[in-house]
Amino acid sequence: MLIAILSWLLAIPLLGVTTGLRAMTPMAVLCWFAYLGYLPLEGTWAAWMASATAVVVFTVLALAEIVADKLPRAPDRISLGPLTARLVFGGLIGSIAATAMIGPGLEGVLLGVVGAALGAFAGFMIRRDMVERIGCAEWKVALVEDLIAVACAGFAMHVVTN
Repeated sequence: MLIAILSWLLAIPLLGVTTGLRAMTPMAVLCWFAYLGYLPLEGTWAAWMASATAVVVFTVLALAEIVADKLPRAPDRISLGPLTARLVFGGLIGSIAATAMIGPGLEGVLLGVVGAALGAFAGFMIRRDMVERIGCAEWKVALVEDLIAVACAGFAMHVVTN
């Protein structure tokens, strides 16, 4: 029981945090886990995440976001539009993970949204500070952030599925 609660309190907020870093990356990772049969979503409202269409759409969106994030005219993640998208997708991924873990969807939404807000603001500030302190190009720090987002989303999904 304790392991299930800790998994719940670790995995869903971590998925939210990674959504705050990259809105589409955790969704793509979740779709791949569902498509490959590791995430039990059959018979639930979230079963559509296991479809080949969802995998392709979210993978393309995640790759496009990774590329667009390196462009100089990309908006800050904490501006209204990008932040709203991160909060919405944080809630969605939290609800889907909660459904897979046979838990209450509303709690999953709340944990996902809080995690996404923390990830968006912390990611923005850490990235800004790293660029200033190291003095390197912003895209290099963003590339490391991409790798962290993929690794954290994969780890969180591993916790959800085990």
